[in-house]
Amino acid sequence: MCKTNFREWGWNEQFQDGIACPPEWFPARVIAQERGLYGIISENGAAKAVISGKFRYETKRVSDYPAVGDFVLYAPNENGQAVIHQVLPRKSVFIRKAAGTSNQEQVVAANVDTVFLCMALNRDFNLRRMERYISIAWDSGATPVIILTKCDLCEDAESRKREVEDIAAGIDIIITSSMETDGYVSVLPYLKGGKTAALLGSSGVGKSTLINRLLGEDILATNGLRDDDKGRHTTTHRELMLLPGKGMVIDTPGMRELGMWNVSDGLEKTFEDIEVLAHLCRFRNCTHQTEPGCAVRVALKNGTLSEERYLSWEKLTKENAWNEDSESYLAVKEKKFKEIARINKNRKKRK
Repeated sequence: MCKTNFREWGWNEQFQDGIACPPEWFPARVIAQERGLYGIISENGAAKAVISGKFRYETKRVSDYPAVGDFVLYAPNENGQAVIHQVLPRKSVFIRKAAGTSNQEQVVAANVDTVFLCMALNRDFNLRRMERYISIAWDSGATPVIILTKCDLCEDAESRKREVEDIAAGIDIIITSSMETDGYVSVLPYLKGGKTAALLGSSGVGKSTLINRLLGEDILATNGLRDDDKGRHTTTHRELMLLPGKGMVIDTPGMRELGMWNVSDGLEKTFEDIEVLAHLCRFRNCTHQTEPGCAVRVALKNGTLSEERYLSWEKLTKENAWNEDSESYLAVKEKKFKEIARINKNRKKRK
């Protein structure tokens, strides 16, 4: 394998500080993931890897498995296959509730410095969805930046930008167009050597097209618009790519669902305006319905708080609380089953 400048891929010895491991284990970064097989990069070059049997046996939470962006420790087995033995502590992690009915968390990307929240300025434009993305982004530990794509399909992009500014306090907002050769240059200042950015958004907002512009060549497949003015889903798996001199970027599949997963801190920061009002209510346990002295109801009545934003806050808060309760229930259930297994094991020993 050819040698690689591993620091270009964001490696820093601090990830491994205080962790004792055998000398034959090497640090690597997960750059791709698909169906239980991981693409990794290390100073020894690129390789395909699997997780060890011990790791699989001891890992109970889905979010503890390797994800794109993770730094891991691996060792080649007797057949030369790279085997991942440990995931190093993450400095940031973007987690959502997995799509479908199962109450499981899913890691979208790890060790991200900047997360680009992409939304197209056509029929994909949806402020309520963006509030959801912002909440999860703030909770991840990465710095969110909003990219409004396809401005060529919008007659008044600046007006739409002002609408987003009203719900995204403290977040930089960029307008881009893939139809112009320099339509991506406003993104460049947010990309730095050794740093990792991730692009998140629904299907067809132009994430892959933007990455192709940054790479300078059409590496990722892209599709045009459907008849309903919405984009087609193109990316099918997560992948971390190196931008020469500009750090790294993670492309992710478009997400039809972005469920909340224990993001109370992110919600408080996203809806700081409503949180401030809630603290002004006469009663600490105010439900903002019929109680006297409710500052939230007053703001709704005088128009300083929109009904749509309040309903979005209420919906996301309830959804997150339900998932937090479910997570606690699953933890108690798992503990109970472990205790039952321990008792049965002891009974067998006595026999």
